[in-house]
Amino acid sequence: MSSHPKVTGRPVRVALVGAGNRGLTYAEWIKAHPERAELVAVADPRPAARAASGAAVEYEDWRDLVAGERRADAVIVATQDRDHLEPVRALAGAGYAILAEKPLAPTEEETRALVRAVEQAGVLFAVCHVMRYTPYTDLVKRVVDSGVLGQLVSVDHLEPVGWWHFAHSYVRGPWRSERDSSPMLLAKSCHDLDWLAYVMGARVEEVSSFGGLAHFRPENAPEGSAERCLDCAVERECPYSALKLYLPILREQGAVWPVTHVTEATDEAGLLTALREGPYGRCAYRSDNDVVDHQVLAMRLAGGITATFQMVAFTAQTHRQTRIFGSHGWLRGDGERVTVQDFRTGEESVHDLGASGSNAADGHGGGDTALVEAFVRAVAEGDPGAVRSGTAASLGSHLAAFAAERARHTRTVQPVPVS
Repeated sequence: MSSHPKVTGRPVRVALVGAGNRGLTYAEWIKAHPERAELVAVADPRPAARAASGAAVEYEDWRDLVAGERRADAVIVATQDRDHLEPVRALAGAGYAILAEKPLAPTEEETRALVRAVEQAGVLFAVCHVMRYTPYTDLVKRVVDSGVLGQLVSVDHLEPVGWWHFAHSYVRGPWRSERDSSPMLLAKSCHDLDWLAYVMGARVEEVSSFGGLAHFRPENAPEGSAERCLDCAVERECPYSALKLYLPILREQGAVWPVTHVTEATDEAGLLTALREGPYGRCAYRSDNDVVDHQVLAMRLAGGITATFQMVAFTAQTHRQTRIFGSHGWLRGDGERVTVQDFRTGEESVHDLGASGSNAADGHGGGDTALVEAFVRAVAEGDPGAVRSGTAASLGSHLAAFAAERARHTRTVQPVPVS
């Protein structure tokens, strides 16, 4: 088991493996804080992505980073879901501190193998469960931990994915297929299972689940629709039109997410070419997607706490919403404010944080920056306690997701392994 040496007298040197949207988001904090961290290298097969990172040294393959001159103290692994295990295992073996994007891996076997490799190497390790790091989460957890709610009895949690976000990422985008990425519950909602366990202070012990792909299927395509939105006679009436989604964003905000996922071009002609030729211009009813568009979980947490969770595509793109029920009070939270009623006095108190971001485009309500800041501080101080999302906690949320998928497919109640 290796130690966690401090980094003294200079900024923490960080390398980035995978310069997609998430990786570049984390790199932005590093570039904005040169006194604390320095992005020294990037590994990505795409020249434009490497250039966008601003790193001085570029590698086409993460293996070249591992084999080459040691330039970094820590590495951020932000590759696609199915490409985490091999680089994390190699980097841990080489002694790097690692910040890994979630989910750790698409299968239980690979997730366990990744955690085992990190723990055997003894390196400092954190997972990008950004929801743990937001000011909103800090507020909810303070209320729960204060005891004002009394005995915790139950919790109800909703993840409103958003109709256009689902169509972009999970119908046309890289997370549309379980074979190519992972189940929807793992890809999108392991955040939520992790958050529930963290806030409630209790692991998920049993779970049942129902859900499926209800709407984005060929048989639900509108009459008169076409294979692509650019050729569609009913495109103007379709809520999932790619033209409705991407063109207004490009015209009003420029080449920002999610347009940057569609094309590297920054003009309208380039975007239209991408919609004509690429996956993001396909009819939402005729894609090759198979991940669920709605799913519900019923869970028993440690201590007998019951919990429900719902992930649904058909909402506005907004904050998660949570209700926590205790013997002496209850809490309602919507991502921006928390309302608490104390049954002892009958009084309600409202804690308003003001507007905060609800998704990846706006930093997950401060979670993105707080996560990277905590990880850099942990590396600088040699203190794993500075991060909130290590191997044990992350393995628990992943195992709960895998158990929920078994429950959904078999229509049974499934136990969640302890480790």
